[in-house]
Amino acid sequence: MKLSVKSEYACLALIDLSELHEKGQLCTIGKIAENKGIPKKYLEQILLILKRSGYVKSQKGPDGGYRLAKDPGDINVAEIIRLMDGALAPVESVSTYFFEHTPIEKSPKLLDVFRQIRNYISDTLEHLTFRDLIE
Repeated sequence: MKLSVKSEYACLALIDLSELHEKGQLCTIGKIAENKGIPKKYLEQILLILKRSGYVKSQKGPDGGYRLAKDPGDINVAEIIRLMDGALAPVESVSTYFFEHTPIEKSPKLLDVFRQIRNYISDTLEHLTFRDLIE
């Protein structure tokens, strides 16, 4: 698994919003971009994806901004990476959600190694919430 910059930025934005969640505060795109060093235009695209997927809400107006649509403890890192990048598995033929046949299936032992890697990655990231990342 290789994380894209898009996934990295999405996670950083969600961490920023998670930190403000308990206070009920909104955060502007500009402030998130500044806090986490994310290009503003790229962040706009990421927040739109997160909004369409139900992870964030936005409010328009002079006091507007973004906030989490869910509790940070209800959002795990795996689901955000899958949303942004697709499979967590190193090869699609061991992917639970994005299965496709690949040449590596010709070696059952090697396939098993990649399945173990997938299991470790998914188990770790599915049990890691954004609340865990701010405590």
